Amino acid sequence: MAAADSVWMHLQLQHQSIHKKKERKSFFLSPISAVNIGGKNVIFPTITTPVVSLNNSSLGVVAKLSSSAAEAAAVPPLELGVGEIKNKCRKWLWKGQFSINYLIEGEEKQESKSNPPLLLVHGFGASIPHWRRNIRTLAQNHTVYAIDLLGFGASDKPEGFPYTMETWAQLILNFVEEIVKKPTVLVGNSVGSLACLIAASESNQSLVRGLVLLNCAGGMNNKAIVDDWRIKLLLPLLWLVDFLLNQRAIASYIFERVRQRENIRNILQSVYGNKESVDDELVEIIIEPTFDQGALDAFVAIVTGPPGPNPVKLMPKISIPVLLLWGNQDPFTPLDGPVGKYFSSLPAKVPNISLSVLDGVGHCPHDDEPELVHEKLLPWLAQLPAS
Repeated sequence: MAAADSVWMHLQLQHQSIHKKKERKSFFLSPISAVNIGGKNVIFPTITTPVVSLNNSSLGVVAKLSSSAAEAAAVPPLELGVGEIKNKCRKWLWKGQFSINYLIEGEEKQESKSNPPLLLVHGFGASIPHWRRNIRTLAQNHTVYAIDLLGFGASDKPEGFPYTMETWAQLILNFVEEIVKKPTVLVGNSVGSLACLIAASESNQSLVRGLVLLNCAGGMNNKAIVDDWRIKLLLPLLWLVDFLLNQRAIASYIFERVRQRENIRNILQSVYGNKESVDDELVEIIIEPTFDQGALDAFVAIVTGPPGPNPVKLMPKISIPVLLLWGNQDPFTPLDGPVGKYFSSLPAKVPNISLSVLDGVGHCPHDDEPELVHEKLLPWLAQLPAS
């Protein structure tokens, strides 16, 4: 999510009541043989009337149905646990000095020209576990990489580092060159989308096979979108926030307030369409890295730093296939804002770009409603032209 938006949302939500905690969905087998798989009930036939006689064939059918129900009930959830993610993560030394946290899932698979590797890039304040509901599903047919950008997650947070969108884009390209070593589909959310877009526009495109942008940000912070009337109204406040954050004591106070558990929960509730997706685990995913050394510096640098290249100027440089997935309940980069309107207009003009608007979904579609994202993403990946 956009950094300046998080601060503004925090200020707005200080006096809101605390939302009740949501329970996670779980797999169950009901007395009527209804199995909840990925949030959807699959009903298996049951015999509710007396059976006079059954031949061997009929018994086989009944046995098969019972077996299918039992197997379906025993299917493990595709979600990858946060603890498992942490255990699977590895370290890569970028530029000989910065430790970058990353994950590989499904690396035993032999990629074909129709199943390229994927690199997942999170948004502001997030990290690799934000993809916990997507990694295993995507890894069924692809080798999946996920990365913590410098300043986030378990990657280094160097004090005084001048964070920019261009730096993250270079990190992504270097990761593909040194770790993946194959043409890769970049999949990003929010500022992660913009970083992927910059990377694709700067590469010779032999490294980047395709681009998936989930609610692409207009900049590292919303000061970039000055032609949106909503941002124009907030611009004086955003500059005031910048000034305050440059005062160390004030910055520490604001940072402490923003990262309080219920404030994080309220911010997430305001940007997710599916409120049940905002669970305790998600709140912890966002909060935990904020206690790392250098986290405050990263927060201040990103909120107050240069917004970076405008995606409107970058898209004409892209000739590879692009899939746009956009939650229509996004308050940060709304479809009726300048960035949303621009991206919405592209599919009618450019043949290599596809758009799917996800109804009732917020700023983080992959975690908000993962099934909807997979429904659009998997067929698009399957029809990518051979490299």
